[in-house]
Amino acid sequence: MGETPRIQKLDADTPDAPQPHTPQPYTIALVDDDRNILTAVSIGLAAEGFATRVYADGASALKALLENPPDLAIFDVKMPRMDGLELLQALRAKSALPVIMLTSKDEEPDEALGLALGADDYITKPFSQRLLVARIRAILRRQGLARADTDTPPQPAPDIIQRGRLSMDPARHEVSWDGRPVSLTVTEFLLLEALASRPGVIRSRNQLMDAAYSDDIYVDDRTIDSHIKRLRRKFRAADPDFAAIETLYGAGYSFTEA
Repeated sequence: MGETPRIQKLDADTPDAPQPHTPQPYTIALVDDDRNILTAVSIGLAAEGFATRVYADGASALKALLENPPDLAIFDVKMPRMDGLELLQALRAKSALPVIMLTSKDEEPDEALGLALGADDYITKPFSQRLLVARIRAILRRQGLARADTDTPPQPAPDIIQRGRLSMDPARHEVSWDGRPVSLTVTEFLLLEALASRPGVIRSRNQLMDAAYSDDIYVDDRTIDSHIKRLRRKFRAADPDFAAIETLYGAGYSFTEA
C-alpha cells in the first residue's frame, strides 16, 4: 500500500490561509489646547471604533492635516498660536476636509464666522459624547465615505448634474462653473445639489436642512444662511457676476440656470 498523503491544516497563523477582511477605522483629528478634552474625546471615540490623532494647537496641526489628511477634523475655537478659526481659514485655502468646530455658549459670533469660513458643523461645549459621535457619523455619511463591503456589488455612479454653466459630479465630489473648478465642503456640495437638482423650484430652509443633515441633527436657519453665503462667495471668486442662487425672502432659496 502507498503511504497515506498528509493533509496540512491551515490556521489563522498560516501565511497561505485566507485572512478575514477588516475595514480600516475612520481617522479623526482632534485639535484642542485642553489636554483633558483631548484625552476624554480620544477615549470616547476609540470606544466607538474610531482612530484618533491629537494636536495641542492649530500651528502644529495644519501641516499634518495637509500632508496626511484624516477623514474628519475637530477644532476648538480658542487656542494659542493659531486659533481654530485661523486654522480653518488656512486649511480651506488648500483642502475641503470635513471640519466640526467646538465653541462655547458665549461664542455665537464665532459659530457664524466658522460656518462662513467653511466649517461643516459646530458643537457647543459642554457636549455629550453621543452627540459628537452622531455629528461625526452624519458628516461621514454625507461625504460618502462609507466603505463598501467586499461582497456588495458595485453601485452605478450617480449621473453628472449639468445646469447651464454649472457642472456637478457627485461620484467624485467635483464642481465647476463655466469650466473653472470650485472647491466645496460636504455640506456646501449637498446644499448646492439640492438646489440645482430642481432649477427654479424654491427650497425652504427646512428642506435644505433635510438635504444636508441627518434626521437626528438640528440646525437653525442661521446655519443654512451662512452656508449659502459661502457658496455664493466661492462661485463669485470664479465668476464675479455669479447670481444663480437666488434668495426669496420668507420662503427660501432657488437655483436659476445660467
